[in-house]
Amino acid sequence: MIRLRLVVAASFCMLLSSCFKDEPLNAECDILEAYVHVENPSETFFNPTDTLVKVTSEANSVTFKVRKSADITRLAPVFRLTEGAVINPESGSIHDFSDGSVTYTVTSQNGEWSRMYSVVFQPSVQTVTDVMPFDFEWFYLDSSGKYYIWNDKKEDGSDADNWATGNPGFKLSRGSAAPDEYPTVPWSDGYDGTAVKLETKSTGALGVLVNKRIAAGNLFLGSFNIGMALTNTLKATRFGVPFDRKPLKFTGYYKYKPGEKFQDEKGNIIEGKTDRASVYAVLYRNHDANGNDVVLYGDDVMTNENIVAVARVSEIKTTDTWTLFEADFEYKCEIDESLVNENGYNLAVVFSSSEDGDLFRGAIGSTLIVDKVRIECEKIQE
Repeated sequence: MIRLRLVVAASFCMLLSSCFKDEPLNAECDILEAYVHVENPSETFFNPTDTLVKVTSEANSVTFKVRKSADITRLAPVFRLTEGAVINPESGSIHDFSDGSVTYTVTSQNGEWSRMYSVVFQPSVQTVTDVMPFDFEWFYLDSSGKYYIWNDKKEDGSDADNWATGNPGFKLSRGSAAPDEYPTVPWSDGYDGTAVKLETKSTGALGVLVNKRIAAGNLFLGSFNIGMALTNTLKATRFGVPFDRKPLKFTGYYKYKPGEKFQDEKGNIIEGKTDRASVYAVLYRNHDANGNDVVLYGDDVMTNENIVAVARVSEIKTTDTWTLFEADFEYKCEIDESLVNENGYNLAVVFSSSEDGDLFRGAIGSTLIVDKVRIECEKIQE
């Protein structure tokens, strides 16, 4: 009997060992966070929290914002990766970032997948123009070739990496869609050159399954966290980019046509209700009184206590001709000039083809086209 128990126990251990050995290795190869240690953070960064960058799953670059005077010739970024992944060059190795970005390759635990990331320490360049232009002429397809991404050029010619859309989330529900079938796409017949077309789309069978039946076309200054797209959609949109001027007026040109049938989040048609587009800009402090990072999300973009000023276009009329919109920034409190110079404010600019699209309410087919957007700022005193 004892010998039988030993044989059974040995067999169980062998089976258990076999189960562990057969468990598939992780196929993910992502950078989750990047961190850099420097002796005097205030000499390199604007805020202590700027030493840490959280990387969204769709990003292919990691950008640290640093002071113009920062010494970036010997820095050693440290990376937190998906389980079992390895990175080359090695995490914590020293590199000279003064000549531009350094390319890192992350390889999955199973060795079958890899991703390349561009890591850059970007010195702040003081904005000198009094009018910030956004003309939407710089766009390209993402690495999978499925949807469009927009970018602007800074005054020094570098990429701003400033615009985001909900297109990555739409890919989860309608992965077979062609690039021009996504909610946010280029529009060749712009007011001047190329514009952006935002159209509220059906998310198909998967959208019905998860009770997220529509996807409004949207475009905003900020970033989109694909990891939150299905679980907490309002937290997927991270509004705002650093802004070092005092904005006064928000202007641009648009065309708009609402879809025929407005539906609620359950797909019920609401008779007599007409869809509305949403166009606004928000200036806010990007750190709270305790020095913690502040980001506006879909659930507090108009209510967060760190908001300083809002410019909201009160009415977007139905029109098939290019129509001027304009709104003044209404300030809730005085702007702090010292914070302006320290990159202490973020600016969010938001466009959506359906005002309640973040709640999955709207009309399929609602279409907003925007172009030649401008942020007019207070003139710098000489």
